[in-house]
Amino acid sequence: MIKSYKDLTVYNRSFKAAMDIYWMTRNFPKEEIYSLTSQIVRSSRSISSNILEGWAKRTYDLVFKQHLINSLGSCSETETWLNFALECQYINNETYNRFIIELDQIGKMLNKLHQNWTNNEKRNT
Repeated sequence: MIKSYKDLTVYNRSFKAAMDIYWMTRNFPKEEIYSLTSQIVRSSRSISSNILEGWAKRTYDLVFKQHLINSLGSCSETETWLNFALECQYINNETYNRFIIELDQIGKMLNKLHQNWTNNEKRNT
């Protein structure tokens, strides 16, 4: 039973991915701090923050689901920034693939949660 946003695996995984991305960007060139670095950190943090914001409004199905959609969009945006990081050679293929696989899994979890969230879920929370 889901009693808290902390019980949502997708929240925990997205938060961890955002932290991992933050630490990874510490190695980016300083000239990227106001562009690529800030963009990728912001979009990765937006995944879990949208989940939590939606959770706070979960009694309204459509509002909660919209936040899950926004979170999914942030997943895709983060992937775009990872593409730039790879092309600029700030990260290697192994790091890139690890993050892409994790974002793909998070996206699938967001889709599943979006599809399965019903009034019954609300009664159990």
